[in-house]
Amino acid sequence: MPKISIIIPIYNEEKYIKNCLDSILESDFDKKQMEVLLVDGGSNDKTIEIIQKYLEEYSFFSLLHNPKKIVPVSMNIGIKNAQGDYIIRLDAHASYSKDYFSKLIYYHEILDADNVGGVWDTDVLHKNIFAIAIKNVLSDKFGVGNAKFRLGVEKIEEVDTVPFGCFKKEIFNKVGNYDERLVRNQDIELNKRIKRMGGKIYLIPDIKCIYFARENFKSLAKNNYDNGKWNILTAYYTKTFKSLSIRHFIPLFFIISLLLPLFCCYQLSVSIFLFYLIVITLRSIQIKKNTTLLYQIFAFLVLHLSYGIGEISGIIHLLKNIRRE
Repeated sequence: MPKISIIIPIYNEEKYIKNCLDSILESDFDKKQMEVLLVDGGSNDKTIEIIQKYLEEYSFFSLLHNPKKIVPVSMNIGIKNAQGDYIIRLDAHASYSKDYFSKLIYYHEILDADNVGGVWDTDVLHKNIFAIAIKNVLSDKFGVGNAKFRLGVEKIEEVDTVPFGCFKKEIFNKVGNYDERLVRNQDIELNKRIKRMGGKIYLIPDIKCIYFARENFKSLAKNNYDNGKWNILTAYYTKTFKSLSIRHFIPLFFIISLLLPLFCCYQLSVSIFLFYLIVITLRSIQIKKNTTLLYQIFAFLVLHLSYGIGEISGIIHLLKNIRRE
């Protein structure tokens, strides 16, 4: 029986899946003590073709199918089929350090934790001035708020959520599985549930992975628009704002601060936006590296505005649903 079950939801990951799987093969964790469950949501690119080579060569890799496509369903399929004592949730958009799994288990045991995770270093596969501007903003506190797993910590900290964490399998019997209504935020919501039941979640600074970000502004905008929209829908479906943190709603407050004055004092909206432009310009000058100032400023604009507009869209979507009901 394996000790760890690694579950990776996948869908059209041909650009990233090889890096991810190769990093698992390079792990120092005993391969006889692991299984890797790849749960595919119906990929129509070369993802399965790439995976097939790993399935033929390594018996601890398995491919499962998710007809509903979305991540929480894939995770629940993986959990149902997992044989290990520990569940490790990975993402195909990342590669993992050699000691990633061994350290997860080590700290899990010495801390008696319910979930343990590490910090990620944001990177891009293709180094160009657009992608690097995106990388810079997603690694900056002004870009992503106080998400400690993105910014890093100096010592072990108890936190509300971690990415790509390691759970004792038994925790799912206590708090339930992933919420299959949530296209986004399913990891955060699950971790919040664990915390509300008295569970302990730890962020470990010397557990590392590299997360590969979106590489163009269109993809960045779409991803963050969806993230913003699902912040609102997550609060609606779970019937509590406790499923998220205050930082998730700051872009919404920003957009509202721009829109509301338009009805009575448009000069205030202009002033707020100009102040914001000054702030992100100054910050862009500080963090700009291997890109241009213009693209660095634009990366901040795309990130914040698409996220906030997504949250406005989520509110409109809810109001339409309520009206139909």
